Amino acid sequence: MAKTGKLGRGVALVGAGVSKFGSFKDKTSRDLYVEAFLDMKASVDKGFDPRDIQTIYVGCFSGDLFESQGHLAPIVTDWVGLVPRPATRVEDACASGGVALRQGVLAIASGLYDVALVSGVEKMTNLPTERVTDTLAAASDVLYEASAGFTFPGLYAAIATAHMAKYGTKVEHFMQVGIKNHNNGALNPKGQFNRSIKDIMLARQKKCQDQGQPVPDYKSEMDFLKDAAANPVVAWPMRLFDCSPITDGAACALLVAEDIARSFTDRPLYIIGSGQASDYALHGRPDITCIKASQIASKEAYQMAGVTPKDIQLAEVHDCFTIAEIVATEDLGFFAPGVGPKAVAEGVTARDGAKPINTSGGLKSKGHPVGASGVAQAVEIFKQLRGEAGPRQVPNKNLRLGLTHNVGATGGTSVIHVYERR
Repeated sequence: MAKTGKLGRGVALVGAGVSKFGSFKDKTSRDLYVEAFLDMKASVDKGFDPRDIQTIYVGCFSGDLFESQGHLAPIVTDWVGLVPRPATRVEDACASGGVALRQGVLAIASGLYDVALVSGVEKMTNLPTERVTDTLAAASDVLYEASAGFTFPGLYAAIATAHMAKYGTKVEHFMQVGIKNHNNGALNPKGQFNRSIKDIMLARQKKCQDQGQPVPDYKSEMDFLKDAAANPVVAWPMRLFDCSPITDGAACALLVAEDIARSFTDRPLYIIGSGQASDYALHGRPDITCIKASQIASKEAYQMAGVTPKDIQLAEVHDCFTIAEIVATEDLGFFAPGVGPKAVAEGVTARDGAKPINTSGGLKSKGHPVGASGVAQAVEIFKQLRGEAGPRQVPNKNLRLGLTHNVGATGGTSVIHVYERR
């Protein structure tokens, strides 16, 4: 491959916001988008006139199927009062938001624009679960995977069993990822699940007691997660609490040229590295214990930023399933292949660990509105590096470098960004 280039000029992140994530029968994608936009606008310390926004990128996987609404970019642009600015929908499955962010970075770095709104939105709960599953399966290889009965839980289960066979990974490692991310998500007021696994376990015990049913004798969260009645297998070894939920939500971020960043805030973040790569469908890969696109995209981002994996102090990675987080931490170079499970077990990736991963709760607990997830990851890094994450704030007082990792489908697309606080 050709040597990685550099951005033509510096790009800063000066505002970031999200809607509440969850299931909202009375809201549409445009309602959620407005909510995220207003949250972003309020985060810009010195304020700004939205009319200064020159271009909009909107990550959305499939409003066409989820809401029967295509051509979403100009519609949400209208709802936030930004017509006639150019608005572009970006579709790259679950990486749609991250790729929209990259398009905004490239647009500003090129010199074409000085102020760009990057965003993502998905309204998924209009459909019953089985139709959501079918819609998401459209992001796999329909001819060779979906037609053979593979849904995404099945595809990631294949990755999980391959990792178990090659490295000795245990189902308990997947459960530890879920426990960690729910602990983080319990501290995120915008997240879909604001409860730890322990909270959910205790609530189940209380419900059984209140209904006069036998009370499960759980001694720990692990006991709860191993209970087939409470945590049924979806596609072995992936159980219910290994899977991200069906989510409605939106996220927005404001990017500006570096030389005007301090007219928006005295505490901008700078996007110093960006990488994107593609991969074969899962059935065509020689090794399914890793995602080559993530390895290549991360190397591109690190080279552009002039950093190494050891320099990254926290990251939001794509944990659509618990195995996905483990694989991501290895692909990004944080841990050697096969060492990701041990890192989780030893608390290295906990919020107070040496390499905090998914402090927002991740897709697993915060929720996964697929078109919005990549931008929502940037919102978390924005808050953490600026010391604004509240009770889930990483205790390290010297946070300077963060990373986001957003994957489409089983890794057919991977996009990475590196952020710096100066």
